[in-house]
Amino acid sequence: MASMLEYLKTILQKVSFDQNLFEKELKKAIRSLIPEEVQQLRAWCYDKFGTSYQSVLNRCFRRVRFS
Repeated sequence: MASMLEYLKTILQKVSFDQNLFEKELKKAIRSLIPEEVQQLRAWCYDKFGTSYQSVLNRCFRRVRFS
């Protein structure tokens, strides 16, 4: 069975054609994951979408606190 993190990555890839939709889904993904998974998602997002959505990623991950 695929993990929630993998499922959310799939969603983000599918909506990546639209910046607003991507940002909305990314915010939902961040809220639904535990901090360790958010760190993994963050690394994956910057690797995959860093060039096209840098400002969105910065905005969404800026508020995340990793304790």
